[in-house]
Amino acid sequence: MQYAAGIDVGSTQAKAVVIDSSRGIVERFLIDTGANVKRAGQRVLDELVAKAGIQRDDIKFVVGTGYGRYKIEAGDTQVTEISCHARGAHLLFPGTRTVIDMGGQDTKAIKVSSDGDVLDFCMNDKCAAGTGRFLAGAADVLGLTLDEIGEISLRGTKPIRLTSVCTVFVESDILSHLAQKKKVEDILAGVHEAIATRTIGLVRRVGLDPEMTFTGGVARNIGMIRALEAKLGQSLNISPDAHFCGALGAALFAMDHVMAECSPDATVGTEPAVWVDE
Repeated sequence: MQYAAGIDVGSTQAKAVVIDSSRGIVERFLIDTGANVKRAGQRVLDELVAKAGIQRDDIKFVVGTGYGRYKIEAGDTQVTEISCHARGAHLLFPGTRTVIDMGGQDTKAIKVSSDGDVLDFCMNDKCAAGTGRFLAGAADVLGLTLDEIGEISLRGTKPIRLTSVCTVFVESDILSHLAQKKKVEDILAGVHEAIATRTIGLVRRVGLDPEMTFTGGVARNIGMIRALEAKLGQSLNISPDAHFCGALGAALFAMDHVMAECSPDATVGTEPAVWVDE
C-alpha cells in the first residue's frame, strides 16, 4: 500500500492527514500551532504517523500548505491552501462549486471546477476581520470559549448591530453593548451575522454557484453555519473533516506525485499555478 500525507500549518492549529493509494483517509491529527511553526509541522506529522500505526518511511511524499507551509521541513513541496481546500472539498463533496474557507486569520471564497481545480478566488488576507480571530476576540471579552459561542448565538432573538467587524475594536464594541444591558446571546448573534455578511460579500465576487462547501476551523461553529445559510438562502455542505480539508487536499496532491512516480507516463492532474503563491 502506498501512503502520502498533507500538512496544513495554520496560524492557530496544525493539521495533518495521511491517505492511501485509493485516496481514502487513513488517519488525521491536529495540534495547536503555538509559537514555533517549524516544530508544529514536524510534531503533527510524528503524531499522525504514530496514530496511523505506520512508519514514517511508509509515507512516500508530503505536501505542505497553509500559513506556515515553507517552514515544514518534512514537506517535499508546497501547495497554496487555496488549491488544497478546493481539492479537499471536491473529494468530500464532488458537486462542490464554491468553497468558503474560514480560518484563524483569513477567509477565502473559492470557485471550483467540476474537476476540483481553482477557477477564481477572493480573500481578506490583509485583515483578520470576519475570521476565527475575530470570533476568538469576542469570546474572550465575554469570558466564553470558542466552543460555546456558536450554540449561544443561536438563542439570540434580537441580534445587535456591530459598528465594525475590526478585530482591534471588537472588545470596546462588545463592552459598550454589555453596558447597555444587551443579552450575551443577542451580542453573539450580531457577531456571527456581521461575519456572515462580510463573508457573503467575498463569495459574491467569485459567484454564488451551488453547491457550496464550508471548510476550515470555523466550520465547526454551528452559529456561523446557520448565519451563513440564512444569508445565502441555502444549506452548506459540512463534513466532519471540514477542519482537515486543507491537509486533505495537500495529501491528494502528494498522492498525485506518488502515482506519477509509479507510472512515469501518467499525467498528474494539477495545473502549474497551484505550485506557486496565488
